[in-house]
Amino acid sequence: MRPAAFLLRRPAWPNRKIAATTSLPWQNPVAAFTPLTCPHRLDTLPPMETSIHTLREALRHAQRVAVLTGAGVSAESGIPTFRGADGLWKNYQATDLATPEAFAKDPELVWEFYNWRRSLIGQKTCNPAHTALAQMEGVIPELALITQNVDGLHLMAGSRRVLELHGNIWRVRCTRCGREAMDRSPDMGKRPTCTACGGLLRPGVVWFGESLDPRILHQAVEAARRCQIMLVVGTSSVVQPAASLAFTARSGGAMLAEINLERTPNSELMDRVLLGKAGEILPRLVEGLS
Repeated sequence: MRPAAFLLRRPAWPNRKIAATTSLPWQNPVAAFTPLTCPHRLDTLPPMETSIHTLREALRHAQRVAVLTGAGVSAESGIPTFRGADGLWKNYQATDLATPEAFAKDPELVWEFYNWRRSLIGQKTCNPAHTALAQMEGVIPELALITQNVDGLHLMAGSRRVLELHGNIWRVRCTRCGREAMDRSPDMGKRPTCTACGGLLRPGVVWFGESLDPRILHQAVEAARRCQIMLVVGTSSVVQPAASLAFTARSGGAMLAEINLERTPNSELMDRVLLGKAGEILPRLVEGLS
């Protein structure tokens, strides 16, 4: 979930000409990968094919890659995004239930909502986008997967270095002793309690109005700062602090690529914008990387 303090705050991007020198392929992919070094002439390929080819060649040479994923990746597995019509549950706005105040007022109602979400997510599985990113991790020497999603599907797909900015719906935390545990039960009951102290459990996600785990956020910022390529996949790029990670990567000279169904406020910052389903584009990027 997203902390209210960061909701819909868009970064004020500086002039994108701050990109570093062009001596490395990921800093100027078009100049580095000319038609003479490619198996096909780029000027004869459709725009999407050109972008995929150029990005694949940059990934082939990269040592450090960061990937940021959002709700659009989960949506391809059939998980609601909780925006618009998907944001209603029993006439409640999902965003109104995902707050510390809602839990303090009526924990049984909030747990009913999260039990419904657990049951729904438990029936879903990873899609080709999740699988492709797990495969990419096996090829890129250093890949950090930063996700705003709480469904745990990246882990299910086999990704190992996953930074879950907004927590994990399968994790529970005791409101009394702070103990955390993973529990994949589809229904936790009305008022689940801690096995250690008997305190009331809460979902291990970040609610509106709460701060992100500073340790995880620091790792995500460092991954963005050090990466040579950042892929921004299935996210609207309006929720902070995740939306700022692309700027952090850009300030370090990274190549930026956006994969989404539609353009976002950050599209102008990108070196490549690939419009379409992540589950169709990412597998094509991974082809031929090993």
